[in-house]
Amino acid sequence: MLEQTLSFKVARIYKLTTGGRIKAFVDMNVGDALVIRGLKIIEGPNGLFVSMPQEQGKDKKWYDTIRCMSDDVRAQITQCVLEGYESGAGA
Repeated sequence: MLEQTLSFKVARIYKLTTGGRIKAFVDMNVGDALVIRGLKIIEGPNGLFVSMPQEQGKDKKWYDTIRCMSDDVRAQITQCVLEGYESGAGA
């Protein structure tokens, strides 16, 4: 399948120092073909997690603009982003 050929790389990390729940905004390259802008690293009750870019709908609810079709791809993105955040890559 295609997901085995995907490569993920953190392109940019903008760390926030405001002390809120959002710790950083991240841009990620997918192979040499796509850029995902606006991933967020958020401090949750169980530690850090990665939130996909979102848009607010007319109903005032927030919806992901990027959705992973498999849990494996989502796990790869999360791992890449959190490793980049912890190591300071792409900053």
